[in-house]
Amino acid sequence: MRIDQFLKKTLLLKQRGVAKELCDKRYIKINGRYTKPSKHICAGDIIEIETMKGVKQYEVLVVPSGNIKKDERHRYYEEKSAGRG
Repeated sequence: MRIDQFLKKTLLLKQRGVAKELCDKRYIKINGRYTKPSKHICAGDIIEIETMKGVKQYEVLVVPSGNIKKDERHRYYEEKSAGRG
């Protein structure tokens, strides 16, 4: 699954367009490297999202195969740490 789709489906970001824009502006990394919105993710990947409050890290636990329920979104990632950017 593409990173922009994953971020939208798991509600880490509310819109896929926002995910694409953040990737293009180099605010999102996968495993320590800046990424394009089309990059495919796997279980075990570490996603870093730079925000105004610092850097948020998430580990991908499972890649969803389709739509997911809002209350089940936390099964797919685990927040690792919050740091300063």
